[in-house]
Amino acid sequence: MKTRLVVLISGNGSNLQAILDACKSGELDAVVVSVISNKANAYGLFRAKNAGVDAIHFAKPENETRQEYDSRLADYASACLPDFIILAGWMRILTSAFLNHFPNRVINIHPALPNTFPGTHAIERAYEAYQRGEIIQTGVMIHLVPNEGVDDGPLLAKQEIDFIKDETFEDFEIRVHQVEHKLLVNTLELVFANPEKITGEK
Repeated sequence: MKTRLVVLISGNGSNLQAILDACKSGELDAVVVSVISNKANAYGLFRAKNAGVDAIHFAKPENETRQEYDSRLADYASACLPDFIILAGWMRILTSAFLNHFPNRVINIHPALPNTFPGTHAIERAYEAYQRGEIIQTGVMIHLVPNEGVDDGPLLAKQEIDFIKDETFEDFEIRVHQVEHKLLVNTLELVFANPEKITGEK
C-alpha cells in the first residue's frame, strides 16, 4: 500500500512539485492525498490541482488562537488518513495542538544546516553571511518536528553546499533548491521504506 502524504505549504511549492513528480514516476511509493496552504495565493495550490490532488486554502480567522487553528488543521489533516505530514515551505510554527496528533510523523525541510539560520529567509541570510566572510558553506536538512522548536528537530538527513566565488544570489538560490528537491525525495524514500525506525511502529 502506498504511503499517504499530506503536504503543508505557504508559497511556490517547488518542493511539493518534487514530491508530486517522484510519486508520479514511482520513485516514491507514495501518494499525496491533500495539499494544504495557509496562503490563498500560494502557487503550490495550483501545482496540486494541476496534478489532480485535493488542495485547500486553510484560512485562520483573526479572532482564532494559534491553538484553535492548529486543532482544526489537525482534524482536517487527520481525516485524510496520512502516514506522514510533510512541511514543504510551511511558514507557520505548529503548536502541540497539531503536532500531538502526529507523533514522529511530521517532517520538515529547511535550507540550512543544523543549528544555523533557523526560521525565515535562511537562504538569503546564509548568502549574506558568506559575503561577510563568516561562513564558507551552508546546506539543506530534513528533520522531524516533535515540538514548537524552530528548525531544530531530530535530524533525518543533511547535505552541505559550498559557496562559489562571485556567484550571484539568484544562481546560488537555484543550487540550493536543486539540493532541496533531491535530498527531500531521497530522504522520504528511505523513511517510507523503514517507517518503523521513525514512528516506532512494528
